[in-house]
Amino acid sequence: MSVVQWPHRLLTLDDWAALPEDPEHRAEVVEGVLVVAPRPMSFHQLAVTRLGYLLNEQLPEALMALSEAEFIVAELPLTVRVPDVLVAATELVERNPARYAAQDVWLVIEVLSEGTVRTDRVTKFSEYAEVGIEHYWIVDLDDPASMTTYRLIDGEYENFGEHTGKVSLDFDGTPLTLDLDALTTRHAQRP
Repeated sequence: MSVVQWPHRLLTLDDWAALPEDPEHRAEVVEGVLVVAPRPMSFHQLAVTRLGYLLNEQLPEALMALSEAEFIVAELPLTVRVPDVLVAATELVERNPARYAAQDVWLVIEVLSEGTVRTDRVTKFSEYAEVGIEHYWIVDLDDPASMTTYRLIDGEYENFGEHTGKVSLDFDGTPLTLDLDALTTRHAQRP
């Protein structure tokens, strides 16, 4: 087990950027406090990889899906989230930033895993709404796999559907098809 040297104050963006990479843990900063969790298990990782791929196959060229990209929810006190999947403008992604600003994020998808359910459904739900992330989707891999889609309306998320199986969605005028049952299988069908 490694121990990170704590600066005896709330973390700043410079502190966060200076932290060493840790392949065994997943880290975020919440109101200046480092939050560390074990890396998700294989089904979670497979679902995240598959979601990113499927989205990139269907999104317009102007948008791109990324897995585990950092975005700054707030600078003071610092909150940096690393969602499972986020969608941002391709032009911005091609500039290869270290992290994204909340206003640059069009969609966030969180895949529930042991230890993140409350954070994803409560904490991140309110944080993402407060900073104006228009679309927030939560995927639950428990059988049957399901996804709840939320859209920001007048500053609050409204439930736009609870889905299982093969899902057809409209994402800002772009039709998307996702097979939720195939997110953790070896051979997913292409849309």
